[in-house]
Amino acid sequence: MTIERTLAIIKPDAVAKGVAGQILTRIENASFKVLAAKMLQLAPEQARSFYGVHRNRPFYQSLCAFMTQGPCIAMVLEGENAIQRWRDLMGATDFTKAAPGTIRKDFASSIEANAVHGSDSPASAVVEIAFFFSSLEICPR
Repeated sequence: MTIERTLAIIKPDAVAKGVAGQILTRIENASFKVLAAKMLQLAPEQARSFYGVHRNRPFYQSLCAFMTQGPCIAMVLEGENAIQRWRDLMGATDFTKAAPGTIRKDFASSIEANAVHGSDSPASAVVEIAFFFSSLEICPR
């Protein structure tokens, strides 16, 4: 198995609901190492830049607005096959199709307000981690 890093975000809806601690517990119980974490509120230009890959999709504007409505928690997770394991723990983007026991099944309320984000590939993980964290902020363990 390959040790990987991935970006994880606890989105504004989950922070507002007060379930960030429960999500962090699930992350640690799944044997991920949290190498970096910070709470921040994205400015509109930051959200537009981060989600730029979706610029031409119909949900882009509403996604950017949603992600700037309140604070989120960005993290760097590390572990064996971290990208796929984190995606499995998150569940399907559409929470109504997510498997029982996944974060999105338990905490999401819409496709946008789906509690968490995760990198979808090693290449995007590198870019996304660098968007939120400098190398000095990542603490290998």
